[in-house]
Amino acid sequence: MPKMTKFSELREKMRPEARADARHLADEDLREMPLHELRAARQLTQQQLAQTLNMTQAAVSQLEQRTDVYLSTLENFVEAMGGRLEMYAVFPDGKVKLGLEREGP
Repeated sequence: MPKMTKFSELREKMRPEARADARHLADEDLREMPLHELRAARQLTQQQLAQTLNMTQAAVSQLEQRTDVYLSTLENFVEAMGGRLEMYAVFPDGKVKLGLEREGP
């Protein structure tokens, strides 16, 4: 059986620049993720999400493949995974969080 090495030990052997590069790449991956990858990363199946959203597994599959989706649908999708949808307008001089909160009755 091959010798197992802890990740922390491997990371300690890396040059500081290489660790910083790896961290930057990991951060980039987390900033942009398709819906199907996000669902998989949350360890949810399409069937589990479909039950939470009260829709079919096929409808979840179609939703994950769309490139144009209503914000309310996307918000429900994210909330069904236990998250909260946030949106930002990004400008050269900074970014502004846009309010997605629903108005009360």
